[in-house]
Amino acid sequence: MHPVTADTVRIEVEPAPVIDPVAIHAPIRVLSVPSGHPYVQHLSVDAGDPAVERLADVPPVGAAPGQWWPPVVFDPEWLRTHADDFDLVHLHFGLESFPPEHVERVVETLAALRKPLVYTVHDLTNPQLTDQEPHLAQVRRLVVAADALITLTDAAAAETEDRWGRRPTTIPHPNVLPLDGPAPVGAPSERIVVGMHLRDLRPNIDAVVATRTLLAAVALLRARGADVVGRIHLNDRVRDPETAARVADLVGRSSSDVQDADLELVRGPRLSDADLARSIADLDVALLPYGHGTHSGWVELCFDLGVPVVGPRVGHAADQHPGSFRSFDRGDAESLAAAITEATAMGASTSATTATVQAQTAARPGSPARAGSSTRPGSPARADRIAARRAERRVERRAIQAAHRAVYAAAMATA
Repeated sequence: MHPVTADTVRIEVEPAPVIDPVAIHAPIRVLSVPSGHPYVQHLSVDAGDPAVERLADVPPVGAAPGQWWPPVVFDPEWLRTHADDFDLVHLHFGLESFPPEHVERVVETLAALRKPLVYTVHDLTNPQLTDQEPHLAQVRRLVVAADALITLTDAAAAETEDRWGRRPTTIPHPNVLPLDGPAPVGAPSERIVVGMHLRDLRPNIDAVVATRTLLAAVALLRARGADVVGRIHLNDRVRDPETAARVADLVGRSSSDVQDADLELVRGPRLSDADLARSIADLDVALLPYGHGTHSGWVELCFDLGVPVVGPRVGHAADQHPGSFRSFDRGDAESLAAAITEATAMGASTSATTATVQAQTAARPGSPARAGSSTRPGSPARADRIAARRAERRVERRAIQAAHRAVYAAAMATA
């Protein structure tokens, strides 16, 4: 297979040019790996693209409803048996299910079948893994072998090129919050709420360091007169019970260990998508607890909900929505306090119709906006921000759809 050379393109909000489906032998039957992931489902808008047909996942034997992993179709024998049923493979997620030699066999099989491979470089480091060496071996092989490469940010495209000599096309992440139906605007509160969702403590969650840093940052801000509360969400069932116990212990001892700190721990069952959106909507600021990673669907969901994000300088999540993201130095409470201060005062919307956030008078310079800032949870301005971003997302998704169509057409042309 011969790689497709494509310039890196940053998708703007204007729709991309429409390609004639007949000219690219439409519809291109795309075998997405996986198809059922929300990211893949949101690559199309409304009724989808008549030039592209995304094939459904083949569920693993005995899988629960909606489970796509491990990907059944990413298998040499399956690909050979079903070669007449698809035109192109687009790999997104699920590499952690396979050893590097399995990926090599898939690459060789697709080459023999003359079926194009498109690979979206979501993860230069895998959030599901601690040891990254097998993952990096897989990414290296796929970057070299794929007919076309995509990634989500220019920064990730540049890192991919620096490492392996090929620059992917940049196509941004689509919306995460559905574009139809009601969107939560959050519950009003007197206090500034900085929330951190640890969920089930997957391997890239730096829970203990993040909790300590949040505790210390809240203490600093409260000492400066800011009425701030930290809120940590943690599932009842976690992958690492020992770490969960350490987090609970830190929160329990925070009032004596950290002067004037105020932090609450919320434990419960895994939240549904709707409940998760509501819990994020209640926040003034969302804190990312990442120890490693590349991109973040969480950043996209927070953007959809109008909630600014603060996160450590890890990967390229800050490049997804720079206007609503503030970075801090991992483990540095003063740096986190400054990021929270900026996040609560900034106008994070990209839309001119959304009001700019104005920090109210604080007790001391450098403290966050007081209760009453215009885009706080439950405010009309928060609702306006969400509505404006939804409108932007609808237009952006048409451009994202067209950009994928163009990549597929180029890959098909070379194959």
